[in-house]
Amino acid sequence: MRRLGIGSVAGSLLTLALGIGGAEAAGFALKEQSTTAQGNAFAGATSAAEDVSYMFFNPAALGWVAKIEAATMATLVAPRSKLESAEGRTVPGTAIPGRGHADDIADNAVVPAFYAAAPLPGGVRIGLGINAPFGLETGYPDQWVGRYHAVHSRLTTVNINPAVAWRPRDWVAFGAGFQAQHADGELTNAVDFGTIGAAARIPGAAPGRQDGFARLTGDDWAYGWDAGAIVEPVAGTRFGIAYRSEIQHTLDGDVDFSGDTTGIAGIIRRATGAFADTDASLKLNTPASLSFGVHQDVTDRLAVMAEAQWTDWSVFDQLTVKFDNPAQPDNVTEEEWRDSWFFALGATWRPDDRWTLRAGIAFDQSPVRDRSRTPRIPDENRYWLSLGAGWQPLPWLGLDAAFTYILVEDSEVDLAATDTGSAFRGDLHASYDNDIILAGLSARVRF
Repeated sequence: MRRLGIGSVAGSLLTLALGIGGAEAAGFALKEQSTTAQGNAFAGATSAAEDVSYMFFNPAALGWVAKIEAATMATLVAPRSKLESAEGRTVPGTAIPGRGHADDIADNAVVPAFYAAAPLPGGVRIGLGINAPFGLETGYPDQWVGRYHAVHSRLTTVNINPAVAWRPRDWVAFGAGFQAQHADGELTNAVDFGTIGAAARIPGAAPGRQDGFARLTGDDWAYGWDAGAIVEPVAGTRFGIAYRSEIQHTLDGDVDFSGDTTGIAGIIRRATGAFADTDASLKLNTPASLSFGVHQDVTDRLAVMAEAQWTDWSVFDQLTVKFDNPAQPDNVTEEEWRDSWFFALGATWRPDDRWTLRAGIAFDQSPVRDRSRTPRIPDENRYWLSLGAGWQPLPWLGLDAAFTYILVEDSEVDLAATDTGSAFRGDLHASYDNDIILAGLSARVRF
């Protein structure tokens, strides 16, 4: 009985990191940190240094800040992830009752960002960025057939990034920054007490029909760094390289359980000591990334750019949950995410001194392997098409807008009760149709 209870609670909660996200970039990253760069599908984001917002992609971009500058922006992220079909079976083989479809399991969000920078003597610039680089929210009906794998998932992050750049010569700049990142997450899913009770030969146990509910919440502050360089060997030709470090979070919080305390759930709880509310923690690492960019002025009015970014998503090889309840020992689950690449091409045209038009395309590789895809992130490869426009109504004021459509490949979830951490979740087969719309607005001032 004790082993059954422990295995079930671990299987119910060990997918927090996979449940955090479903964001507009692959994995659970939020790439939209600059409306200007979004217009080019983030092509050349590491090298362009068009305004202060590019410090997110490369702190060396601060080297091109000539005046005191500030920018604020907001991006509507509108993902659509339609659950087209789903079916599941308990460990004993009975069909799991519940809904097998949902119009949209991904919630919309508005992602804000703020940047400010100022030049100092000696070619030094200082800057500050405040943004949300990871997170989003997904949710299913409480009684859908995959409820033992996932119901609700949420992650919000706030990243505070002071940085400094040095431009010793007109053609080169170096930059570095410090990251203080707060992460706050929540995960819920159902617990199949009926299957646990049947496995323990408790009379009256009915697999798939006697559910409890688990809710895990936690938060943490953690720290990292970023660094980069931009070189312009020939006027109008810029190359950039930048690195953002991994940030290692341990989300401390608690687990709350609900269930019929006089029925099967109560019998299991009293016999094992498991499924009692307890403090808990989970390790969640946001990945490192290495970016390369090139920006080429073709004429005074036309520029083209390209970008490549590698992200170290393989940090999601294992996840460890620690329960304070001694009846529930630490548990480790294998996730097996892989490193991924992002590639983008873009162009910018300035028909006059007040208007700027932008366009870009991109390919964003998913880090999720087919064999480990879960309903918390039914992620697949993504294809971007972006358009943007900038308007300079006053010498000190700039306004930008961008629109992006992201086509996400159809995805399949195929999980089995024999998978690591899924002892009492049962089998799940589900298919999804996905796409994403981004709409960004920003304002910049220079004085």
